[in-house]
Amino acid sequence: MRKIFFTAIMAFATLTANAQLMRTEELETYAKDKYGDKWTEAAENLAATLSLDKNNSLTYTEVIPCEGATKSQLYVILNYWFTASFNDANSVIKLNDKETGTIIASGYISDVAAHAGGANSYRVDVHPLIKVDIKDEKIRVTYTVQAYNVEILKGGGALMVALAGTKNITKAKETWTLENCFPFAEKDKHKKISSKALIMTHAYSNVMMDKIKEAVQNGLSGNEKEDW
Repeated sequence: MRKIFFTAIMAFATLTANAQLMRTEELETYAKDKYGDKWTEAAENLAATLSLDKNNSLTYTEVIPCEGATKSQLYVILNYWFTASFNDANSVIKLNDKETGTIIASGYISDVAAHAGGANSYRVDVHPLIKVDIKDEKIRVTYTVQAYNVEILKGGGALMVALAGTKNITKAKETWTLENCFPFAEKDKHKKISSKALIMTHAYSNVMMDKIKEAVQNGLSGNEKEDW
């Protein structure tokens, strides 16, 4: 772990190029490989292992051991990792407190689910909140999703476009709370969209946890050398 700390700054350029999180299309391939492409069935299966917290949010927590690393060393590694991975207008660092050992970032997954049939079309984005608490030799990662952010083109569904063209399309935005979405709510008129959104959100949590674990346990670039 000592060599990770001493080469953190040297690895920053490599980190910026390689530690970015998955693009949406890559995440969908990952999700299909892991859970299958029948989104509703996959969501039903996943529901047996998931529950909403007291705030009706979906929350994942994992404590990751980091043997031999101090709180300060882990902070340096994670600070670089978050700076490189959350560096645009949609993915931003909300809190970065070295003294308390806390980093909080808002992630962004675009187009996790979409539907264009019927009268309207829908596009779903997710903004997960990622919090890392840092102590000597361990970190705790908390990943939380409170809702789905949905852009709706009213009159922009395939049927309405075929019948009336595009002149009457209007845009609206909605927030779909998880307790009102399938599989947490059985009666959901957007069941297929909600199902895919859940699977993609869950898959992203796996990717996030794995990438943070890789950074703190095996280094930022994977080719660090203590003798530099």
